[in-house]
Amino acid sequence: MMPTEILRLPLAPAGEATERPIAIAIVAMGGQGGGVLTGWIVALAEAAGWVAQSTSVPGVAQRTGATIYYVEMMPMRGGRKPVLAQMPTPGDVDVVLASEFMEAGRSILRGIVTPGRTTLIASDHRALSIGEKSAPGDGIADSGVVHEAIGATARARIVFDMNALAVANGSVISSALFGALAGSGVLPFAREAYHAVIAADGKGVAASIRTFDAAFARAAGEEAPSPALAVASPEPAPVDAHCGPLASRLIERLPPGVHAMARAGLAKVVDFQDPAYGREYCGLLEQFHTVDLAAGGAERDHAFTREAAKYLVQAMAYDDIVRVADLKTRSGRHARIAAEANAAPGTLLHTTEYMHPRLEEVAGILPAPLADWLMRRPRLYRAINRRISKGRRVRTYSIGWFLTLYAVAGLRRLRRGSLRHRQEVAHRDAWLALATRLVAIDYALGVEALRCRRLVKGYSDTHARGLSKFDRVIATIETLAGRDDAADWARRLRETAVRDGEDKDLDGLIRTIASFMGAAVAA
Repeated sequence: MMPTEILRLPLAPAGEATERPIAIAIVAMGGQGGGVLTGWIVALAEAAGWVAQSTSVPGVAQRTGATIYYVEMMPMRGGRKPVLAQMPTPGDVDVVLASEFMEAGRSILRGIVTPGRTTLIASDHRALSIGEKSAPGDGIADSGVVHEAIGATARARIVFDMNALAVANGSVISSALFGALAGSGVLPFAREAYHAVIAADGKGVAASIRTFDAAFARAAGEEAPSPALAVASPEPAPVDAHCGPLASRLIERLPPGVHAMARAGLAKVVDFQDPAYGREYCGLLEQFHTVDLAAGGAERDHAFTREAAKYLVQAMAYDDIVRVADLKTRSGRHARIAAEANAAPGTLLHTTEYMHPRLEEVAGILPAPLADWLMRRPRLYRAINRRISKGRRVRTYSIGWFLTLYAVAGLRRLRRGSLRHRQEVAHRDAWLALATRLVAIDYALGVEALRCRRLVKGYSDTHARGLSKFDRVIATIETLAGRDDAADWARRLRETAVRDGEDKDLDGLIRTIASFMGAAVAA
């Protein structure tokens, strides 16, 4: 057919110009059933004789970009099928379903939520993004901004914790969103039609309908029972039998205001290594309490001892590959993952994790003399590093990988003789010696020096970045000793380092301090 012939084909409209489809946008993260929910909505429309079309645009990765599903539906007119769009258009979306609260906010930013048209149905629970989790300090985004934006941009809104409701009823959030959609009254379909779609799916029908009904009642403003949400309690740290006498020792020798923190720290240190390591923790803490009393800590609520109890444990229970392997092979972790995935009893559960070990971490668990020998041979070091330093996808609970990780976890008996332990102890002792010197001349400054330990956490690159920040902050704090406002500047340094992901603000503050101290402070 020639192009001119195509242009001459009759293109009569199927109906009045005011006729338009119902447009529904769904934003959901991986594993939340966004595809299932989309299928249910399409099946609901088609069961009523409507024409429905769905498309999806996947996000970049789990929790770095949600998948956007889009559905348009409308009844046929005169036997003619409508032409439906494949992507949501700002100002042209009737319903937005968001499986997580910040995804509702991103929908507003995209312009698909509009005051004159859109009903926003969203769960107000949070699933933290990678950026929020990896921030050195409190990187959690402010949900209040989204609440304000919803009030200003949506024609109608239905917002509550649909994830908690789904978990309480033994289902997933897609069932709750489907129920809220039905309860909103936006679609002209009977409640029984929704039930029929869920039943036709054939998977977890009873739990899905139970969740649907609860969400329907909440969205429609009906009275609904609130089943108790079964939340798995966090796995308590195993406490060795030797902790009892050690805990009693701390209670006898430390002030009451420090007891809770000291006992929690003791349990973590013993869990990390052994009771002997716990005795070392107790001994160090008692030394700092003596220093605290000499510096007048009794009049300051023993703040130096309390902060030492908190941050000393962070320095002693550092993250190395032995610790990582230990945590990943604990039975409680497998049970927790199964509970979060709503796995039925007896279900086989496989987890695949991405691991990227570096030779630096592997060398860290070697006996210190052997690691020193290896470090002195750069060609051999680089050759081994090329074989080791690469990403691997590890099926944690497959027999081979589980036994490998279990064996690595067993190396904690040799940890005290390792290169990494030697490095950590040297760094820890230098930090504590500085804090002890500072508290004798400026109590508040000594306390701030202890609090800087929060900058060091994680392992691999995360640990290296935090350690670099810590060293620069501590070096600058040392130059401030003797100033009346030293503690205030130290607090500003620490808070800036916590917030500043790229170190630009921290470097600027260090230069500012160097300028009025008349000292060369390395940035």
